[in-house]
Amino acid sequence: MTVHGHNNNLGTGWIDVSLPLWPGMVVFRHELKLEIERRHAFERGDHSNNSRLHIGIHTGTHLDAPRHCIADGKSIDQMPLDDAIGPALVIEIIDKEAVKLDEIKQHKIERGSRIIFKTNNSQRISKAATFIEDFVYITAGAAEFLVQSGVRLVGIDYLSVGGSPETHRILLGAGIWLLEGLDLSLVNPGNYNLVCLPLKLLQVEGSPVRAVLQPSG
Repeated sequence: MTVHGHNNNLGTGWIDVSLPLWPGMVVFRHELKLEIERRHAFERGDHSNNSRLHIGIHTGTHLDAPRHCIADGKSIDQMPLDDAIGPALVIEIIDKEAVKLDEIKQHKIERGSRIIFKTNNSQRISKAATFIEDFVYITAGAAEFLVQSGVRLVGIDYLSVGGSPETHRILLGAGIWLLEGLDLSLVNPGNYNLVCLPLKLLQVEGSPVRAVLQPSG
């Protein structure tokens, strides 16, 4: 299956930074494979097209809520709209191994901000046919710094922010929403407006999202 439109320009400067969802797409290790079942189809003589979607919560571009790793953390339906919509800073990471403290502390990170990391992952995320084991991740030290800086959302251009559970626990334990699986290959570092609204899934630990960025100068 040929997949197009990883970075669609949506008009008025909006850039689609979401991964397309399709059967056979790469998922995180141990995640369920996505399936789309065509229940009704015109080509079979039915009066409509009607499909059923089988998808893991953490497939493709998605948000992690604190409940993903914190037993009594907020679920995705409790995410304030103000956290999913608003200004975001895209920071380009030079290190090809990890997002590390020494590199990110050089940037001005304001309390209440949304921080998105563009790494070497963006060159590979839409092209790899299998899960990338050596993806650029966020270290525990960098995660602690982001917590101390008081950010509200952290995004990254692969299917997970961390190479170990510790990074998730640090960020989610502080109530920070995690936006994972972004395709930033056509996005430059700088200031943007972000929209990444999750589905309103009650008492669930995350949700697939359609994430878009608009340069804000």
